[in-house]
Amino acid sequence: MKFEFDIADGDFAKAGTSSSQVKHILKQLNVDTKIIKKTTVAIYEAEVNVVAHAVGGGKLLADINLERIVVEVADLGPGIADIPQAMVEGFSTASPEVISMGFGAGMGLPNMRKNADKLEIISGVDEGTRVVITNYI
Repeated sequence: MKFEFDIADGDFAKAGTSSSQVKHILKQLNVDTKIIKKTTVAIYEAEVNVVAHAVGGGKLLADINLERIVVEVADLGPGIADIPQAMVEGFSTASPEVISMGFGAGMGLPNMRKNADKLEIISGVDEGTRVVITNYI
């Protein structure tokens, strides 16, 4: 089963909409609650990063079967200059405005890593970012 969702940039009120929809789908498929939780946490973190950083928003593609859940979140934002540094807990490039709203604590990518069986990040400056989260059922 494949699903596609749009993620709007700058709209923190709607941040989490895609992850909630994927959560609902996984519940309908009777996926184990622990897998649902870790998958939705990872997706939410990716979604918030798009909302916070990507001008023009992004897309979330979910591919779910009986063996695994693969979610790709892609945007055309500014990209990540140094992925290893961005994976360090507490490192943030969020704007002061985003931080004042309670986001941008530098835990997004580390939380994705903790909640994914496999995490792939492809990014470059001015090239956007593509995050692929895989969890096995």
